[in-house]
Amino acid sequence: MKKKWWQKAVVYQVYPRSFQDSNGDGIGDLGGVLKRLPYIKKLGVDVIWLNPVYKSPDKDNGYDISDYRSIQPKFGNMEIFDKLLAEAHRLDLKIVMDLVVNHTSDQHEWFKESKKSKDNPYRNFYIWRDGKDGKAPNNWGSFFGGSTWEYSEATKQYYLHLFAKGQPDLNWENPEVREHVWDLMRFWLDKGIDGFRMDVVNFLSKPAGFPDAPNLEKAEYANVEPMVADGAKLNDYLREMNDKVLSNYDVMSVGEMPSSTPEDAIEYTGLEAKELNMIFQFDHVTLTMNDDPRIGKWNDKPVKLLDLKKSLSKWQKALDGKGWNSLYWNNHDRARVVSRFGNDSPKYRVKSAELLATILHMLQGTPYIYQGEELGMTNAHFKHLEDYQDIESLEAYHQIVEHEKLVDHDTMMRYLATESRDNARTPMQWNDSKNAGFTDGTPWMKLNENYSEINAEKELSNQNSIFYYYRKLIDLRHSSDLIVYGNYVELDPDDEEVFAYKRKYEGKTLLVIGNFTDKNVVRNYDVPKNKQLIISNYDDKNVKELRPYETRVYEY
Repeated sequence: MKKKWWQKAVVYQVYPRSFQDSNGDGIGDLGGVLKRLPYIKKLGVDVIWLNPVYKSPDKDNGYDISDYRSIQPKFGNMEIFDKLLAEAHRLDLKIVMDLVVNHTSDQHEWFKESKKSKDNPYRNFYIWRDGKDGKAPNNWGSFFGGSTWEYSEATKQYYLHLFAKGQPDLNWENPEVREHVWDLMRFWLDKGIDGFRMDVVNFLSKPAGFPDAPNLEKAEYANVEPMVADGAKLNDYLREMNDKVLSNYDVMSVGEMPSSTPEDAIEYTGLEAKELNMIFQFDHVTLTMNDDPRIGKWNDKPVKLLDLKKSLSKWQKALDGKGWNSLYWNNHDRARVVSRFGNDSPKYRVKSAELLATILHMLQGTPYIYQGEELGMTNAHFKHLEDYQDIESLEAYHQIVEHEKLVDHDTMMRYLATESRDNARTPMQWNDSKNAGFTDGTPWMKLNENYSEINAEKELSNQNSIFYYYRKLIDLRHSSDLIVYGNYVELDPDDEEVFAYKRKYEGKTLLVIGNFTDKNVVRNYDVPKNKQLIISNYDDKNVKELRPYETRVYEY
């Protein structure tokens, strides 16, 4: 394996609007990120992934871009971005940006032109089709509810939008579209950014003829994901992207790829594939899908450890020596890790958070830390629908509760408290002052009420905090080829209480153990007496049993 800088790196994800407000308008901004660079540097990470900061009408919190070469005014301007990039590089921090090119905003100049007439030069930048029997061209359902097709009176045709109707899909069959994308990528890379995280990049290639999707559930609209994920021309598009852009820069690339399998990932990220460096797969974060497919992700079921182990082990074994894993628990689209995979009660939150961090960071791949994860931030547990801002959550409530009447209000509120994307989007908790030190104004969304107990200032003042535990994990990765490159050996896959595995590299072995229960358990792993305990979340060396949410890592 040819070793790359991004294999040893640790990435810190910043959701700018919720990170730090610098001008009192209640919205986090680039000035706030600049202010907090020393904090990020102190954590010890190597790369910052910035969620979209481009100009946008904010129908989907910046994932609907109206100008790829301009900064969202709420976040600042290009001058402050350039200053942020320069200061990050001075601190030896790299910056990776979101690339959102499956779709644009309907306010983008390309789409404004495209919808004017059928012979407009930009018409073929998007996907337009005639209706069928007075209805939409097919039965595809949008990820945000309703049809994926929106009728335009001006030309009497429908345009495709897999997400919100304000997010029309680009037509990647059109080589002009691809050339424009390559050009905007070069614009940012020539500025000096260090790579891209690519939003739903495996949806770019749509099926020929746009056939109806199977609708076994007889829902109003069928699940579109199997129709658009990993399409026939995706490899061609990614190879072209790599050839014309990525291969000319020493940068990292990670593609968000719902539904992709390990076999798909090897195609895209294979060490000789010449496409991407790694993908974000969804297996382990979609283990508790609702039994009713019409409700999909919305549920409040706990994750079963056996399912989690099976998922993570599958990816570790499949990609070893063939591709490269991304390692993540949560992000701006996923509930908080300690609430979803651990135990966020006051008694066990800290140990549980440290356990989860250890299990992830000792795997092979590049770890991603979502802002606040290093503090043990929890789900918001909002009690009222009006506290939610997320378009996906609100559309789901209206569709599932009000329109289809599949569950009642109280049940859906439990589901939102478990799965809503807003759980990850509450403002960063810096201290116990008003608004948690996030803003001097009125926050754009409600804060988690536990910020007086869980905040960065409190963590930094305690050497035994989750923050410093994360820093130890990062330091270990930076100093250990065994942790970075070692292959993965699954242990006791049928153990319902303990997650244990080994890593092996150049004659050395790492043993990683984690007790996922709130009780003491005894396990015996055959290890030599000269083993070294390199990290644990309990101070005393009681080796007879594993205490609640205890984790240990041995090297020998």
